[in-house]
Amino acid sequence: MKTFKIENLSGDIWGGTTAMLVALPSAIAFGVTVFSALGPQFGAQGAIAGILGTVAIGLVASTFGGTNRLISAPCAPAAAVMSAFAAEHIAHGGTPELGLLLFVLMGLMAGILQLAMGALKLGGLIKYMPYTVVAGYLSGVGLIIIGSQVPRLLGVPKGVSFWNAFASPQLWRWQGIVVGIATILVMVLAPKVTKKVPAPVLGLAAGILVYLGLGLAVDPSLLTLTDNSFVIGRLGDGSSGGFFDSFALRLSSVSQLGLGGLPNLIFPALTLAVLLSIDTLKTCVVLDALTRTRHESNRELIGQGLGNIGAAVVGGIPGAGTMGATLVNMTSGASSRLSGVVEGITALLAFLMLASLISWVPVASLSGILIVVGMRMIDRTSLAFVKKRATFLDFLVVLAVITCALTVSLIAASGTGVVLAILLFIREQIHGSVVRRISSGDQTFSKRVRVQEEMDVLATHGAKTAIVELQGSLFFGTTSQLFHALEADLKTRKYLILDMRRVQSVDITAAHMLEQIKEILHERHGVLIFSEIPKTLPSGKDIEQYFDQLGLVRAGHQVKVFDEADAALEWTEEQIIAEAAMPINEESLLELSEIELFKGRKKETLTELEQFMETREIKANEKIFAIEDKGDELFLIRKGTVRIILPLAGNRVRHIATFGRGSFFGEMAFLDGEPRSADAVAFTDTHLYVLPRKAFDGFAELHKKVGMNLMEGLASILASRLRYTNAELQALEG
Repeated sequence: MKTFKIENLSGDIWGGTTAMLVALPSAIAFGVTVFSALGPQFGAQGAIAGILGTVAIGLVASTFGGTNRLISAPCAPAAAVMSAFAAEHIAHGGTPELGLLLFVLMGLMAGILQLAMGALKLGGLIKYMPYTVVAGYLSGVGLIIIGSQVPRLLGVPKGVSFWNAFASPQLWRWQGIVVGIATILVMVLAPKVTKKVPAPVLGLAAGILVYLGLGLAVDPSLLTLTDNSFVIGRLGDGSSGGFFDSFALRLSSVSQLGLGGLPNLIFPALTLAVLLSIDTLKTCVVLDALTRTRHESNRELIGQGLGNIGAAVVGGIPGAGTMGATLVNMTSGASSRLSGVVEGITALLAFLMLASLISWVPVASLSGILIVVGMRMIDRTSLAFVKKRATFLDFLVVLAVITCALTVSLIAASGTGVVLAILLFIREQIHGSVVRRISSGDQTFSKRVRVQEEMDVLATHGAKTAIVELQGSLFFGTTSQLFHALEADLKTRKYLILDMRRVQSVDITAAHMLEQIKEILHERHGVLIFSEIPKTLPSGKDIEQYFDQLGLVRAGHQVKVFDEADAALEWTEEQIIAEAAMPINEESLLELSEIELFKGRKKETLTELEQFMETREIKANEKIFAIEDKGDELFLIRKGTVRIILPLAGNRVRHIATFGRGSFFGEMAFLDGEPRSADAVAFTDTHLYVLPRKAFDGFAELHKKVGMNLMEGLASILASRLRYTNAELQALEG
């Protein structure tokens, strides 16, 4: 366990104290809501349970959880699940005393399940909770809280539904309505006046003052605690509210608990554990974004589980990391976990010192606080999704989650939302194209700079090759789309290059379809070629190893694999040139007359020009020149291959071009005399003619016409290269 860092003691004390002032009124309200579902006489005991939950979770979760500044306390999801459970328990004939015991067991089971989630490293799964599900879940909880509190605010008898409460004004009790409205107005308007005192504290104080004012000026019966349903009532009168009496009630109901009833707790406890975990980790994610920190989700789940176990043991309401109190804690200067412990300690002190005042808290005021909490939980941003066609389906997911939360359960709502979000994702993947671009080999060329005869062959026969850039997910939903996109090319192309660099995932269905494509090409003596297969996908899968295990890329299977798309394209170009009966890659040294730049020149002139040149042999991987080197030589390749490489930051390089036998390079410095703009490296053992500019100028003085013709030939070849580049760019844009 990490120790506390006492570096900002005053900030942590003040932050924890102000956070308690935010958390405690809501915790009392949640406790009264939950326990009142067992019967109105248990409201005072519910207030104690809310306070004890705040104390236990604050002390234990902050000690073992480890997330700095996080404040944990009873929360809305716990109140929603437990009050619904209590109502169902009473409706099926269960006794209130047994309900108290079941609350303890539910809290224990939820805490144990959270411990298991943390131990099994399930905390990271919160990252995969879609925003639409979170928005719908929060809005659903908010509406459940509002729906449960409006009848209490109106003062109608227990059991009257939300809509019936509105339809029965004769049952309303105006005293409670006035107190509740006063609480709501102060909570809503207080932040506009001052933020030094938390709005729930001001709202609760306003409710108490209005209630006492009504008692003094209008109805003196409000000023007694005996048989007064408007207030919580005495917390320790020996009837139902005392701390020790609550344990006695639980112990007395143990005999009513049979083993057959325990399985009925599993689903509510699981629901509670999941919702409390989501609530906590969602708050941690927001806290990370605001403080540029990183929480340990699995450790936090263990801390929260221990906190909820502690809350259950002392008879408190379970809870989670709460957003409002955490933000108040942070803005008040807290910086460590100590602030959470301070929140627990100050909650206990407040209970001990203010127990008599808590007895006078109006129930309607607590309802007003919870109604405001519920309103603030509704995600209004997601409601705007209905206005736009692009987000309308996302709005339907939010609506489905809310509807399911209100009619079935919160856990079913979360599950429904996740399933719908997955279906929307699959739909998006299916409608999005997995083919980014298809290029033809007669318009797109490799970085190998070729002589004009070879370029003419590629311009005529290069359409035998198709370069297909894939993207996104190749899975059962996009397999048919990919096949239809390639169907026409499979009938006419001999070489099919699949550029895999942008592929995010591949499943067995897509791999089987690629196997079929390979067989179709093989029947036509064609070749399937993969380039830039990702070594590791986001899922961690090694696609090349996966393909090998499936037998797709094994040797002799009419499939070739290249690390770069350019290398794959260069290989197909060489096959096409060879099929055109043009000799390529001969091992003999070229004479000057055989080099493209000097073809057609008189032998005597070339013999004299050769006297102005030097020959040079370069071993493979040796550098011919480097970027920023001074030099004005023109290099002509008699044999071998040279690559032009641009160095980048971080020891990275970019392959610019490849020059082979019969080509020339270094022309830029030869023409303008500026430093070299890239590195030139021998890819294989290379033999060169080297023509310095000064030597060429000396030759041109003697043979002005020949010198002029050679410069024109150089310009013509460079212009031809540029035309092919322009055509390739136009094809890419098209």
